[in-house]
Amino acid sequence: MSFKIGFFNGLNDKKIDEKEKLLLRVAEFALTHEGHQAGELSIALVDDEDMQRLNSEYRGLGETTDVLSFPLGEDDFGEIIISWPRAKEQAREFGHSLDRELGFLLVHGILHLLGYDHQQEDEREIMRGKEEEILSRLVLEREGS
Repeated sequence: MSFKIGFFNGLNDKKIDEKEKLLLRVAEFALTHEGHQAGELSIALVDDEDMQRLNSEYRGLGETTDVLSFPLGEDDFGEIIISWPRAKEQAREFGHSLDRELGFLLVHGILHLLGYDHQQEDEREIMRGKEEEILSRLVLEREGS
């Protein structure tokens, strides 16, 4: 296996730096689990302002979102951008740890890069099942699971 996984803290927040090891571990496991053998993946955590700008520029949507995935070609693989404020808010909202929410958002983004989608109900079930399986193996389960 030949993964090159990079991490970028777009907010220069030491609390984000503390999550780098977790995110690198989640990314490597998810890629391996899904049989992806090589490539480069960039992971960035940004604020809502940056996320809203990216969402508007690339998807034509004027609001912020929690995660965006950008394929970078067959050899490069992709880039995943996560909103730090949304991750914290959603962790509180769903009643689970920030680690679990960050893991979920990253796995969700990776699965999109690997071609999974959730537009149709049958696609959504497959993608959600894969997300939960990966997170469970990483012991990043929902509270009470």
